[in-house]
Amino acid sequence: MTDYTRAFRLDGKVALVTGAARGIGAEIARALAQAGARVLVTDVADDGGYGTAQAIRASGGTAEQVLHDVTSEPQWEAAIATAVRNLGGLDILVNNAGIERSAMLSQCSLEEFKQIHSVNVEGIFLGIKHATRAMSPGGVAGKGGSIINLSSVAGIIGVAGHGAYSTSKGAVRALSKSAAVECGRLGTGIRVNSIHPGLIPSTDMGTKFVDSYVELGLAPDREASIAALLALHPIGRLGEPSDIAAAALYLASDAAKWVTGSELVVDGGVAAS
Repeated sequence: MTDYTRAFRLDGKVALVTGAARGIGAEIARALAQAGARVLVTDVADDGGYGTAQAIRASGGTAEQVLHDVTSEPQWEAAIATAVRNLGGLDILVNNAGIERSAMLSQCSLEEFKQIHSVNVEGIFLGIKHATRAMSPGGVAGKGGSIINLSSVAGIIGVAGHGAYSTSKGAVRALSKSAAVECGRLGTGIRVNSIHPGLIPSTDMGTKFVDSYVELGLAPDREASIAALLALHPIGRLGEPSDIAAAALYLASDAAKWVTGSELVVDGGVAAS
């Protein structure tokens, strides 16, 4: 008989969460730690997410932090080596780090387009590459595990003024499915899934997204921008970081042991409407 309380626990597991200095990444790191995981927090800011790791430790959890540029392959290798050496392995990778820039396609520079894809797609590719090496049988961790890639509802539907971001997140969606099939066929014991958040206005990225509607002339002021974006969410409210962290916890846990290649849309109904 399944013990559903234990199914959602992560005791004895090690997680690496990128872009975890603040916002959704920080909330995911805290959620995984509360469920019992030892967490390596990584970021290019805040000394690698020191504040997040410190908060986890202050709450009785186990966490370390490292500076980590997800576009650097050597830094990926170093981050995973740190997780294995200092925390005892690698069972969960949350590819959360990402950037967003607003511009109409006719005004978006090739440099901006490439930068967004470098972080949002190449960064996740490198994470998948090195995590699967570590988690696969014979790897330095070698017990399989769960890889969770943060995409966006913008990777499913079109969003005016955010074409570069949308295409990067669409690529994450497809990459996650390809990795899931590959890992499954090769018998690695690794599950790969993507999460597609709607608007989370309390984060830095969410704030910039709201403001971009005004900057691009899609709304006359910030209040109108929020009202227009809220109207896209049939559930009647905008999202919170905890909504996404709960989804990540599920996919990281054994409660989702038969879930791979899935896209978990956590968007208040935007994609359905």
